[in-house]
Amino acid sequence: MKYKMYGITNCDTVKKARQALEKKKIDYDFVDFKKTAPTVEDLKRWEKVFGDLPANKKGPTFRKIKDEFEAASRSEQINLLLKNSSAIKRPILESGSKVLCFGFDEDLYKKL
Repeated sequence: MKYKMYGITNCDTVKKARQALEKKKIDYDFVDFKKTAPTVEDLKRWEKVFGDLPANKKGPTFRKIKDEFEAASRSEQINLLLKNSSAIKRPILESGSKVLCFGFDEDLYKKL
């Protein structure tokens, strides 16, 4: 099974998730939001699973755009997240086109 992880290289939570996969010798592709921005389709796919746009509402980047984000239409919110990819919840782990996890869930990673 091939995995794909989306995130930001210097994020501590992403680092933990990557270490968990590497410790188990699980092969995965890493997509760095800073080098390969997520697409509208990515956000919509994640929204279906997450139940909302996957904004990291506790993070410093989101706090900077919080008021603008909350006042924006859905399409404007998508554009804000695309422009501020650090405000997207991470890591996002997928297998094929199936989303397995938002953030780092140690128990889930142990089961992989």
